Amino acid sequence: MEREVMEYDVVVVGGGPSGLSTAIKFAQLNKENGTDYSICLLEKGSEIGAHILSGNVFQPTALDELLPKWKELNAPLNVPVKKDKLLFLLSKLAIPVPAFVMPPMNNHGNYVISLGNLCRWLAEQAENLGVEIFPGFPASKLIFEDDKVVGVQTGDMGISASGELKPGHEPGIEIRAKYTVLGEGCRGHLGKEIIKKYELDDGKDPQHYGIGFKEVWKLKDEHYEPGLVMHTNGWPTPTDTPSGSYFYHGENNEAYVGYVIPLDYKNPHLSPFDEFQKWKKHPAICKYLNGAERLSYGARALIKGGLQSLPKLDFPGGLLIGDNAGMLNFSKIKGSHTAMKSGIIAGEHIYENLNSELTSGISYEEKVYQSWIYTELHKSRNFGPIFHKFGALIGAAFNAIDQLIFRGNLPFTMSHSTPDHACLVKADEAKKIQYDKPDGVYSFDKLSSVYLSNTNHEEDQPCHLQLKDSSIPIMVNLPLYDEPAQRYCPAGVYEIVEKEGEKKFVINAQNCVHCKTCDIKDPSQNINWVSPEGPGGPNYPNM
Repeated sequence: MEREVMEYDVVVVGGGPSGLSTAIKFAQLNKENGTDYSICLLEKGSEIGAHILSGNVFQPTALDELLPKWKELNAPLNVPVKKDKLLFLLSKLAIPVPAFVMPPMNNHGNYVISLGNLCRWLAEQAENLGVEIFPGFPASKLIFEDDKVVGVQTGDMGISASGELKPGHEPGIEIRAKYTVLGEGCRGHLGKEIIKKYELDDGKDPQHYGIGFKEVWKLKDEHYEPGLVMHTNGWPTPTDTPSGSYFYHGENNEAYVGYVIPLDYKNPHLSPFDEFQKWKKHPAICKYLNGAERLSYGARALIKGGLQSLPKLDFPGGLLIGDNAGMLNFSKIKGSHTAMKSGIIAGEHIYENLNSELTSGISYEEKVYQSWIYTELHKSRNFGPIFHKFGALIGAAFNAIDQLIFRGNLPFTMSHSTPDHACLVKADEAKKIQYDKPDGVYSFDKLSSVYLSNTNHEEDQPCHLQLKDSSIPIMVNLPLYDEPAQRYCPAGVYEIVEKEGEKKFVINAQNCVHCKTCDIKDPSQNINWVSPEGPGGPNYPNM
């Protein structure tokens, strides 16, 4: 199959905060030094921001470095944080926790934003500097030569589910570059391949993840407090599953309402989606949602292994940046600023290495470890392992001591050596969980929620949720774990149906919101998420 070939000095995969920061910094140096190195950025969403989902309370540290005049340039940071509120929830009660107990949760100087809208604005800045941006073009494959990455191939268009070429078929394009930068976000499928191929995680803790839900609600005036940032932990998940929530009052009476469950949870009967729906009914939460309108819904895995799980960041021909590497600061529940900083460092590093007069001989990874990214990740390195070892209540107390008294500098580093997919116990050893039917006021079902995500895929295409062995869901996962894909998927993609007395595993790939949870949590590691055709997936307007 003959493919068009395009050549650049740099190709960036992913239009999130890390990828856009890489492109902007590189283009700034290009302009400042009068050079004409070429750079392009590929984004699998239909537009920049379409696949971005985040809380988001934004720390502007990296933005101040990248674009110091961001206020004059009308960056969409319009709601400064005015008040932090921490609550520990029991089934009917909410116990206030003094904000000073957890210093990383102090959000003074931060902003309640839509990260998708910030990325749209960053893309405008990048294009103004000459960066070529191609939305709707997923990078489906890496191109190797002599064991080195020399670019990426975009996905083929017009292939049927049976693998036949349809009318209008277009082969993907080879985009070759001297540097390939992988900024796909959490659990990027190319980043996963690179980490495995070059053993970049050798000697590290396995990476750890959570599943994060988000809904945007339009609040009544009487319940709206612009700049209020509220977090909770405790109820409704069991004490060995230290989950947490956020409730951020943004602009235009909108609130960003969400819940995060760690994917090292043990009970295969647990449904993260239904825990989120249950949480919204708590008296401390639903009082804000009374009379409000739910506008949108989404879900996305987040990466939280921290410093102990950070892979090597350089590989032959390219770099890992942002959450593709795992740079979220879990104690702050923030990763946008660290992702942007990694992109800034990457842009500088690549430019210096293309311009032989500026080459320092220092690796990209060394530069990251010399920056404030390392300082932040080092201070929060024990945050996740403490929760995993001690659970929600004792873990919260221990973390308060670590962060308040020791400022994250305890004289030891804890480990969490069990990968998330291996944490499930057998179904017959776990307590079954009964969830109430959705009330249509505060709680909803999966399909009506997916509808609000504007998810769409071309139906007649190869399934992008690939089973390594099609027999495993029914022969292994069902008897051992009651096939947990039915519950951990936040979009109703996976079902067990019975036809003519035979149980079958059904994949409704059209529903997929690209959260990557199945790729992470499947206990048999049998599901491989790859990019679907073209711009398929969610189209988040304001996430």
